Amino acid sequence: MLLTLTTTHRPATDLGHLLVKHPDRVQSFDLPAGTAHVLYPEADEARCTAALLVEVDPLKLGGGRGRRQATTPDSFTLGQYVNDRPYAASSLLSSALAKVFRSALRGESRDRPELAAAAIPLEVRVPVLRCRGGAELAVRVFAPLGWTVAATPLPLDEAYPEWGDSRYVDLTLTGTLRLADALNHLYVLLPVLDDAKHYWVAPDEVDKLLRAGTGWLAGHPERALITRRYLAHRRALAGEAMARLAELRLTDEPPTDDSIEGGPSTGDGVEGGPPTEAPGASLAVRRREAVLAALRDSGASRVLDLGCGGGALLTALVADRRFTQVVGTDVSSQALALAGRRLRLDRLPERQRDRIRLWQSALTYRDDRLRGYDAAVLMEVVEHLDPPRLPALEDAVFGHARPGTVVVTTPNVEYNVRYEGLGAGRFRHADHRFEWTRAEFAAWVDRVAATHGYTATIGGVGDEDPEVGCPTQLAVLNRTDEIRKEETTR
Repeated sequence: MLLTLTTTHRPATDLGHLLVKHPDRVQSFDLPAGTAHVLYPEADEARCTAALLVEVDPLKLGGGRGRRQATTPDSFTLGQYVNDRPYAASSLLSSALAKVFRSALRGESRDRPELAAAAIPLEVRVPVLRCRGGAELAVRVFAPLGWTVAATPLPLDEAYPEWGDSRYVDLTLTGTLRLADALNHLYVLLPVLDDAKHYWVAPDEVDKLLRAGTGWLAGHPERALITRRYLAHRRALAGEAMARLAELRLTDEPPTDDSIEGGPSTGDGVEGGPPTEAPGASLAVRRREAVLAALRDSGASRVLDLGCGGGALLTALVADRRFTQVVGTDVSSQALALAGRRLRLDRLPERQRDRIRLWQSALTYRDDRLRGYDAAVLMEVVEHLDPPRLPALEDAVFGHARPGTVVVTTPNVEYNVRYEGLGAGRFRHADHRFEWTRAEFAAWVDRVAATHGYTATIGGVGDEDPEVGCPTQLAVLNRTDEIRKEETTR
């Protein structure tokens, strides 16, 4: 089976640095089911093509794996040795990608780190791909990721066109993407289209899927099909993966009818940039970065993430060593369980685990455990409360817990007109009880600050529209020196 990867980025031979495979050499790698070879059919400054050729040994593929091996498309005994696996792209090619291009899949390049982080022109060709669902399915899974897709069905027999098409396609993808993103798309979607994994699918496949799908799978319109097929139709694993993806669906996609009518709140909403927004960091990422920047500017080291949901912000907080204690709270025990899995608490070293606390707590009730912290975050939380409950939150957070700094983010309802999928009068999430205009948010922030002894600055997150402002509103409230001195002398 064969896969070629071409770039016209100049100098094109830098592709060798990204793949960590020299264009002047043929390199071979042992695989459990055969051998993989990497070679360069063309390599000059203007155009460079790397080819991954996988030779499958039918004896290795068919024998010695025990009863729990995954079945080939032909499950009878001879079919384990005589089948299309040596010729048609499948999960075997996906496994070869993972072994041969491991650093490139992770987006790492010691020699060209800036190029590894950049989107470059790419063309991928898989001349024979078993595609259960036909060429149309190949378009459905690759096109939403920024690829231009050409999937040409291969005839059963060129000499007898009346026999029709086979179940195989000649796939060509063209687009401008990071190499790591391209390889991760292929790693997940080649076996999805083939729909017949060559190995037993264990529970750790869920983590592999979510790792490779970071940044794109949660918002993919075919995520249910992709998840089900990647996990070999194992319902329990697919259910776990879909639950975790639901928590990851922050703002990696513009609103659609599905997301607007979505399920329970994750504390992070589901809004994203408008469909015409240029490629780049999603609003979710930019919002987290803005919150982290505000926390760093405050000098905080002990931080509360109030209404933490599935733990997206917690993960970023824990990764920053300046935050010596990180507490996530949520009213939902399910959300806290998901946050614990995302943080991998059961695998962390004891010293690292001791920095983290996950507590079930409602933000409309006073909780003594939350007192005495340097900073607290209410990221996409307040809009999930009924307006009559806001005074209770204000008292519990600003009056009772009284952290030194409070960072608040919430949607800007004026920006909703820029979302094509959002009808008039509708909110960005089915669980939102309200969404404020910029003037309404400013009035609320000013009143809370004046009542509880804080000073406030208000800004925005995301590209600013001259008419309707930024998609996300952000406020940073700092307790006044007088209040802090008064507590110090008590």
